[in-house]
Amino acid sequence: MYQKRALVVGATGIVGLNVAEHLRDQGGWEIHGLSRRPVLGASWMRSHQVDLLDRKAALAALQDLSPTHIYYCTWTLGQNEDENIRLNGDMLRTVLDAFKDKDCVEHVSVVTGAKHYLGPFEDYGKIEPVTPFVESTPRLKKKNFYYELEDMVMGYAARHGFDWSVHRAHTIIGYAVGNLMNIGATLATYASVCKATGQPIIFPGSATAWNGLNDITDARILAKQIVWASTEPNARNEAFNSVNGDVFRWKQLWAKIADYFEVEVGEYPGDFNSLEARMADLGPAWDRVVEANNLQRNTLDRLASAWHTDLDLGRPMECVHSTSKARALGFDAYQDSAQSFIDVFDRMRAERIIP
Repeated sequence: MYQKRALVVGATGIVGLNVAEHLRDQGGWEIHGLSRRPVLGASWMRSHQVDLLDRKAALAALQDLSPTHIYYCTWTLGQNEDENIRLNGDMLRTVLDAFKDKDCVEHVSVVTGAKHYLGPFEDYGKIEPVTPFVESTPRLKKKNFYYELEDMVMGYAARHGFDWSVHRAHTIIGYAVGNLMNIGATLATYASVCKATGQPIIFPGSATAWNGLNDITDARILAKQIVWASTEPNARNEAFNSVNGDVFRWKQLWAKIADYFEVEVGEYPGDFNSLEARMADLGPAWDRVVEANNLQRNTLDRLASAWHTDLDLGRPMECVHSTSKARALGFDAYQDSAQSFIDVFDRMRAERIIP
């Protein structure tokens, strides 16, 4: 019997997959992965195909598990923030209810993000926050499903005697297929089509994003922080910002992405210009790229989430996060952000997802 038993919720996503891989690399963990679709190519993880919005079926599927650590790394998108609160709250509640009477859980980690400081999707870009973001900043007077998740895990922890941590990531860069918020795969497919058609890649975001300072979250750094906080006594019952630890300007990083794909950087138009609109008609061109290069047969809409990349790059303000809190408690992992993109592109090439 393993003394440490992990349940990774969202095991096929960018964050969950990296958390599971980090646990595997550490050793000493029994790892269970929960997701709507089965986990493929990970024989070291016990896969459980569960839809958390089907509460009855989910509780039945989880009844024989006794995790010591729960890593909650999933979310779902509703039509508005009220629905986001209801749906995402119901999902987390189902997971917590499955084990609340078993006295097995020692720690629950919940992943949220920069919308904690920037507001929900419908208010995105309308808030003028003070940066760098710090964890002690008062909540916005806005509905936010991230607040619902935080309150829920803290409430359950107080009633049932386990520790918790919350991890506020920025834009996440990492390897995953079919993720709702995948800037790496989105830019990789866009650049691949541009190369195949002889077109330059044009930065779609705001002038502030192009010229100003930004940071980003490598899924591997986030995974390390999540596991660290779940096993470090000094980090219990805390919320942490989670970013790479450096800053960059998109006009510099964009050139490095262009160099990787051997495409020309198009002239920046000077203001926001939607990548979602630009990629809307690129499905047939992407299919030709797949056919010509004998790639995995993924459709463009499965790989790219241009709508979310528009949100990330279209902000009219600088977005940088302080990581002083985690560093003061001993978490000192760092990742070069340009290399984060290169590593994802390299893995996508190795997996025959991009040419």
